Amino acid sequence: MIVQNSRSDALSAVLNTINAVALCSISLEAGGQWGIRFPAPANIKFNVVRRGTCWLLTEGSEPVRLEAGDCFVVANGRFDLASSPCEKLTSARDVFSVPSLSARLGDGRDFAILGGSVRLDTVDGVVLSDALPQILTIKGGSAAPIAWLLDQLDKEWDSGAPGAQLVCNDLLRLAFIHVIRAHLAQRDAGNAGWLGGLTDRHIAPVLRAVHSAPQRDWTLTELSSIAGQSRSSFAARFKQRVGLAPLDYLARWRMRLAAGRLRRGDEPVASIGASLGYRSDSAFGASFRRVYGISPARYRSEFKAGGPRDPHIRVPPLEARHEVAAELNPAYRTGA
Repeated sequence: MIVQNSRSDALSAVLNTINAVALCSISLEAGGQWGIRFPAPANIKFNVVRRGTCWLLTEGSEPVRLEAGDCFVVANGRFDLASSPCEKLTSARDVFSVPSLSARLGDGRDFAILGGSVRLDTVDGVVLSDALPQILTIKGGSAAPIAWLLDQLDKEWDSGAPGAQLVCNDLLRLAFIHVIRAHLAQRDAGNAGWLGGLTDRHIAPVLRAVHSAPQRDWTLTELSSIAGQSRSSFAARFKQRVGLAPLDYLARWRMRLAAGRLRRGDEPVASIGASLGYRSDSAFGASFRRVYGISPARYRSEFKAGGPRDPHIRVPPLEARHEVAAELNPAYRTGA
């Protein structure tokens, strides 16, 4: 059987680059009156209600009633789960004090939830975590694929079948992607950011093209043609939706790809630069220093030694406030 490579897309490219891996971490069953306070997560927390109902409470927001099949994602900030909005809260550290994937409050008959961590690259993970709201909830009835995945996840969790843990992780990863899709479908079209650009009929094909071939010498004319707009209309729309000018976005994405490869491997710096469209080491080095503040070689040595020691090392977001279009100037690419 021959399986053709599917068309590249921006969301897949970002998730791959930031090494987004979903891992099942906890199972909670509860009964009667109960309440748990969870600390702000180090990674993105993804949770699915298996049975019963509960209340999700976050600072500054109205309580949200969750039912079986509902999902919620916590990108940052603490949150509470309780049988009612006014219950006394127990620290999650106390509830899950025993080294185990499972915990129980009361008789465990009324409520059950599976929780997982979406583990991200320790540096580039902010690309996703900063693009999501603090708390994201998706009701089970809004997306049929999520309901099916949760049903399979529920069956696998207690099955004890060979490979069940890996299957649960993969099902959770798929459900997480569908939750992001559902979020994109219901979010305000006026919200800026690369996630918002994925649902814009003019911007989405451009993001797909850029992420599919970041090494290509893209011009504003080519990108506006893909968008089906004039250069000026496209440039204005892209910056409004994504928060960054088109060529600035491309330059910043190239540098994220380069930085990730520098941190994770021993590939020669020159090879990384050449693979991303730079025609000389000096051109690549100048672009990298413009974004990260140091040379590629020093960046690698800092992370190999356990993380950046220099507080001046920058970790730029995809949605930037300052322009870096000079990185795409031919003078930089050729080292002139």
